[in-house]
Amino acid sequence: MNYELYIAKRIIAGKKYKNSISSPIIKIAIAAIALGIIIMLIAVATGAGLQFKIRDKIAGFKGHVQIVNYDTNNSNVSTVPIDKNQNFYPKFKNISGVKNVQVFANKGGILRTEKDFEGVIFKGVSKDYDWSFFKDYLISGRLPNFNLSRNKEVLLSETILNRLHLKVTDTVLATFLKTASSKLPSNRKYIIVGVYNSGFAEFDKTMMIGDIREVQNLNKWTENEIGGFEILLEDFDSIEEKGTEIYREIGATLNSKTVLETNPNVFEWIQLFDNNIWFIIIIMILVAGINMITALLVLILERVQMIGILKALGSTNTSIRKIFLYNATYLILKGLLVGNIIGLSIIFIQHYFKIITLNPETYYVSTMPVHITLSNIVLLNIGTLIMSFIMLIVPSYLITKIKPAKSIKFA
Repeated sequence: MNYELYIAKRIIAGKKYKNSISSPIIKIAIAAIALGIIIMLIAVATGAGLQFKIRDKIAGFKGHVQIVNYDTNNSNVSTVPIDKNQNFYPKFKNISGVKNVQVFANKGGILRTEKDFEGVIFKGVSKDYDWSFFKDYLISGRLPNFNLSRNKEVLLSETILNRLHLKVTDTVLATFLKTASSKLPSNRKYIIVGVYNSGFAEFDKTMMIGDIREVQNLNKWTENEIGGFEILLEDFDSIEEKGTEIYREIGATLNSKTVLETNPNVFEWIQLFDNNIWFIIIIMILVAGINMITALLVLILERVQMIGILKALGSTNTSIRKIFLYNATYLILKGLLVGNIIGLSIIFIQHYFKIITLNPETYYVSTMPVHITLSNIVLLNIGTLIMSFIMLIVPSYLITKIKPAKSIKFA
């Protein structure tokens, strides 16, 4: 029989324990553990949520990997075409983990109304385009119909429509820059069939999505001439590995870059979230551990007479220390239970009701995204339990200083 655990349970269940002088301190310690796990859960959920949401939005607009002509450099406008007939299109045969390969071509232009104008990048796409990203952020209308022989339908952001005072089904005049073969700008009229709002201001204020045939026509390109390829991967975490494989697979005249390489500032910024999360976790564990040390010391000092009696009956210092460590572990688990219930409730409320909003100009999202996995929850709880328990081991040695003769004397 584990008599240390038995005595610890009796102490916890006793009325004297609940009404003792140490009761307020114990409640504070439990509250500190609960508050710590709440803050850690929220920090991990919001940090991971921002990282995943921002990187998914960038990939939604530009793909995980882009294949373009070497002469294109970092320009957002397709100036030098490449041949659509490649060994890796429409599918990489030697590379696994590739979700989709889609063609694109970009053209710089200006949208004009009678009173306003806005500069845009006309992104032309084809039937192979994966619309899952824009379906999630489509707020009005529909996606362009690529079965039309002459497709004048375009998808615009809510930001551009508000600035130009336009709406779905309106016609907008677009003027495009001159090309090498034509010194005059080209004017086209397009029908707005859908409106999206991704919350990523950098793209929302410039991107117009339409048919790649329009861009080819504007650039005087043939049907097989395109601006490049966008590669969508099944797993973002493998982007560096797959980016290297793709680069080796394509021809010598082509260049490939991952979104990590084309948007280094954004990804360096979101990587800083990890440092902030670790800092918060360390601080919260320290605070919770210090409170538990205080509670444990109070529990020991409050039961000096009991410790003396147990020693007089033959209990070892190790056995008595186990009694109080069992007691402290119960308090930690109680705090973790309360903290998990409150913390996960807050996360779920934010996930479904989007209560906390953000400035998209600064954070690239309009509402605070949250993302947490079962493994995150388990690791946080186990880590907090273990670290708090380790911090209690040294203070528990106070028991070895208690002399039975002196402690029982005042019983």
